[in-house]
Amino acid sequence: MSTQYSIDQEKWARLNIFNQMGNIYSEVGRSFETLGDIDTKKHDEALSRAIDLFDATILALSKTKSPKAKEVSRSKEEFLTTVMNKNASQQSIQSLDRYFMQFAVAARLNR
Repeated sequence: MSTQYSIDQEKWARLNIFNQMGNIYSEVGRSFETLGDIDTKKHDEALSRAIDLFDATILALSKTKSPKAKEVSRSKEEFLTTVMNKNASQQSIQSLDRYFMQFAVAARLNR
């Protein structure tokens, strides 16, 4: 049985980019942690939530014509390329992890 996941677009759009990307990092991190597990359910769920959050962020930024939408789109592309690559190097995963971690730290510092 799968859990339904939805995003409140208006609430999401009110978050700053650091909070949005920090939340995306939570799901990106979960997907990396479960990469290669025999039971793929947790990985698939984290991957799906990450994609939903990327899309919600891109949509919110596009509505305001923010140039940040391009960077978020590019980070989504890099994430998907890495996570879908069965032979992704640990270095690639760590590099993306560090990239997203910066947003989580910035969000925490801006509280």
